[in-house]
Amino acid sequence: MMQVLNLFLFVAEAIVYFTIMAAFLHFRRQLGLGVFLAALGVMHFMETYLAAVFYVELPFGLVSPGSSVFFAGKLMMILLLYLKEDASTVRQPIYGLFLGNLLTVLIAQILQAHPVVTLPAGRPADMVFLNEMGSLMVWGTALLYIDAIAIILLYERFGRIFRRHIILRFAVSGAIVLSFDQLAFYSGLRLLFDAPLSVLFGGWYAKMLAVIIYSVLLLAYLRVEQIPRLALSRREIADIFHDLTFRERYQALLATSGVDRLTGVFDRNRLEADAPAMIKQSIDMRQQLSLVIIDADRFKDVNDLFGHMKGDEVLKDVATQLKARTRPRDHLSRFGGEEFVLILPNTNHEGALALSERLRQDICASVIRPDGKCITVSIGVATTSDDGDTFATLFGVADQRLYHAKKDGRDNVHGRQGRLVSPTGVDV
Repeated sequence: MMQVLNLFLFVAEAIVYFTIMAAFLHFRRQLGLGVFLAALGVMHFMETYLAAVFYVELPFGLVSPGSSVFFAGKLMMILLLYLKEDASTVRQPIYGLFLGNLLTVLIAQILQAHPVVTLPAGRPADMVFLNEMGSLMVWGTALLYIDAIAIILLYERFGRIFRRHIILRFAVSGAIVLSFDQLAFYSGLRLLFDAPLSVLFGGWYAKMLAVIIYSVLLLAYLRVEQIPRLALSRREIADIFHDLTFRERYQALLATSGVDRLTGVFDRNRLEADAPAMIKQSIDMRQQLSLVIIDADRFKDVNDLFGHMKGDEVLKDVATQLKARTRPRDHLSRFGGEEFVLILPNTNHEGALALSERLRQDICASVIRPDGKCITVSIGVATTSDDGDTFATLFGVADQRLYHAKKDGRDNVHGRQGRLVSPTGVDV
């Protein structure tokens, strides 16, 4: 009876951990990624402590929730963070945890030099345990560093075999890496705490169960993300902290390569480098991605009538309007001349058409020539997978639709059904 209760609690702990951490990650644009990373760090200390002193009996052996539930969950969260962000972001928690644990060991050595007193309840300070905990935390974090790299590499490698089965790739990668981790971490427990052999096998069974639970929860998470009312807003929380963060990122962006000097958006080289990976990730995540080509109409007339300096100002104004009305995860670039390319992850064809129409209207209302006429744009839209699964194919389809928009009188949006029209049937 006790084993059944422990198994039920084991599953409940995994569900609670995944649900809360996934929520932090899902709302990272509003809350900031620091909330997710701080929670990950706090749980790292707890899992290491539990792995040293807290064990329960399950039907398949002695198990520590710290190692089986929380460490396995942390590794899965790191892989999920990689899927949602990139490798440079994933490195931050790994380095932070490792350096934090080294600091713990250093402080533990200094603390042992204190002459300590017995607490009122008669319980002495356990400095030996603190020292051992520091060593175990460093060993666990070193393994985490190896595990995190390995699970990402395996996930990418299995992508060649299970291209459209993200949950299977997630589960197989986790099972392999956690099997290695269990053997390596047990060696540390054996050396420091003389852990019995049943901990090795019980922990392995528990981690495999945790992989199954987290894989099922990931499937549910990906399904929930597709619910429109739970999707992230296009507009961020407009507070002073966001404004400061945006300025810092903008300055850092301008200092990097791959940025068009005139408009401040990405250039063609950056587009051609980033777009294939973005498309592949969207396909792997079973999400639609849209590619939008925006071309300023009769831009040569602006240069001829008012000079190239004024033409440059107009291009910068167009880029400003585009940047102001897109999400942080969208990819905006200047392809060449007066042509811009906007990549919209997790956006279906109808959503891309609606955004394109808003952009067309906003640019006409906001960007004005010296003679008082507005600048208009023609737009072509293509979306995976109906219009193609590669950057070259999507760009070709969107470019062809842009050509039709130009032939159709300019100042309009063309998609899969031709020229975009309003629900009343009148051209918008």
